[in-house]
Amino acid sequence: MQNVTPFHVAIPVHNLDECRTFYREVLECEEGRSADHWVDFNLFGHQLVIHYKPKSEEELHTNPVDGKNVPVPHYGVVLPWDTFQSFSKKLEDKGIEFVIEPYIRFKGEVGEQATMFFLDPAGNALEFKAFKDMGQLFAK
Repeated sequence: MQNVTPFHVAIPVHNLDECRTFYREVLECEEGRSADHWVDFNLFGHQLVIHYKPKSEEELHTNPVDGKNVPVPHYGVVLPWDTFQSFSKKLEDKGIEFVIEPYIRFKGEVGEQATMFFLDPAGNALEFKAFKDMGQLFAK
């Protein structure tokens, strides 16, 4: 696999201070630059920026995948297998309420992966996943 170029994603939050604490303390992201209405973080080597936006009344939408209701939209990171295992255990120990608890999706099929979903304090859906065989990442 080739070197991975870090991505940048910006997400809206209506509670900047609460989300800042969540990303820094619960997810243990290193905080970078910030201003009155935004904060950036190192999310497993990628740049995640939370930006203040007034609260939306839009409800969480889901689509069915592998018998589970997957939140849309969502964002996250593909982690190495061992990192996923230790990270998911750490989140469980911290009492994260999962939308979809850590499990193996597409078990025994092409694209088999570990995955989990949870929400940040602003209601943004996060997915973290891992493949034992990273060659399966885009396999059909």
